[in-house]
Amino acid sequence: MKAAYITIHDKIKEQIDQGIWAIGQRLPSERDLAEEFGVSRMTLRQGITLLVEEGVLQRKVGSGTYVANTRVQEKMRGTTSFSEIVQLQGKEPSSRVLSFVKTKPNEKEIDLLGLEKGEFVIRMERVRFADAVPVVYEVASIPARLIQDMKKEEVTNQFYKTLTKNGFKLGKTQQTIYARLANDKIAKLLHISKNHPILALRQVSYLENGQAFEFVNSQYVGERFEFYLENN
Repeated sequence: MKAAYITIHDKIKEQIDQGIWAIGQRLPSERDLAEEFGVSRMTLRQGITLLVEEGVLQRKVGSGTYVANTRVQEKMRGTTSFSEIVQLQGKEPSSRVLSFVKTKPNEKEIDLLGLEKGEFVIRMERVRFADAVPVVYEVASIPARLIQDMKKEEVTNQFYKTLTKNGFKLGKTQQTIYARLANDKIAKLLHISKNHPILALRQVSYLENGQAFEFVNSQYVGERFEFYLENN
């Protein structure tokens, strides 16, 4: 049986998904919502707090609670960096690097990155944010030879821009998106509950000459990120 505050969380989120509460709209007071749902204000506040942590709602001091507009959009065409996507939408991108190691590639990395025998990869694990809200957990694999002359900071911060500055021309990407549930590790890193629905993305990015330069496994919080298609 669900805890009462989880039920409240689900009901409010469902109303937002149905358009009953629009983006940017102020919610009724906690007292009014508690009466509407037939729960205590403490239970109501727990459900609201969880939605705030997930980025669905936003509290404004002295003003109230609003439906947040924290969902970042990515147009699925061409090769664009997460930082650029976030900046274009008026948000501040940032990252927390969890690990950055030079290591032997696994079979999938060898295959997708077209690596030769004896080559190494740089495997980078990080959480990426938009306006300090965690949006995605990702593990990126990059051929070590490609970035051997670059500083770690140049790779972890705006990697695509660094490639361009070094004379590389970016080409196409291949992306596969699927749904899954957050495990304990992902839930903690993205500030969501375990088994929360997330969007998983596998992406291989190529230079203009056809050479693969990055293989990324990403896990996005659905409420904070969406993909959309645009045809010419």
